Amino acid sequence: MDLLTLYRMFQSCSGVTTDSRHCSENDLFIALKGESFNGNAFAAQALGDGCAYAVIDDPCYAVEGDSRFIQVENALETLQQLAGYHRRQLKTKVIGITGTNGKTTTKELIAAVLSCSYKVLYTQENLNNHIGVPLTLLQLNAGHQLAVIEMGANHPGEINTLSHIADPDYGIITNVGKAHLEGFGSFEGVIRTKKELYDYLREKENTAVFIHYDNPYLMDMASGLKRIVYGAGDDLYINGHATDSSLYLSLEWKEGRTGTLYPV
Repeated sequence: MDLLTLYRMFQSCSGVTTDSRHCSENDLFIALKGESFNGNAFAAQALGDGCAYAVIDDPCYAVEGDSRFIQVENALETLQQLAGYHRRQLKTKVIGITGTNGKTTTKELIAAVLSCSYKVLYTQENLNNHIGVPLTLLQLNAGHQLAVIEMGANHPGEINTLSHIADPDYGIITNVGKAHLEGFGSFEGVIRTKKELYDYLREKENTAVFIHYDNPYLMDMASGLKRIVYGAGDDLYINGHATDSSLYLSLEWKEGRTGTLYPV
């Protein structure tokens, strides 16, 4: 089935699920496979529980004559393609976040601040991989003004893949560290992988990245991009510090040192 036809089916559905145990009426079920499970085996159950369609990549699980079974070559790739196509149909601005540590906390803080003024979709919990990012993007609707998307990686190339799906307009790399080196081979491998977010943004127009000024690795990685720097220095565009109360974060903008308190 071609992507446009599937997208029209998606638009007629209430949502998307990959878990047959959590089906809602009129959902689109996408049967994913892993080392110890095969979602194709639960496609019929998902339809019986109210799903409108089931996307499968193993025809032996389809029921002959039942048009609700949608056969594709690779269900995971179809999920990713569907999410990428859907994201590009909307005017929502996307902020991509990656880094060795602090991704989830940063995502939650940014979403909390932006939600004061905008309608924001953001990654729930830590659904930041090749499955979680597409599922998050498929929740976007025309009312969302901003999306804050967390991107995780265990191996080189994964941030590049997620960037091509999410098509971010802005980027933040929280930090680069030496944790979880196994999949990256070296610290340099970590840097190259996280930098894939900024490499993607270089190919777009009207983008910007938010950089921690005191981190030389991050400053170097963002070379050639529009950089909005933050930190604790008086000459920075955004200056942040904790207030006397542990429940608030104060942000000050360079122009006139205008400050705003945000609950955290």
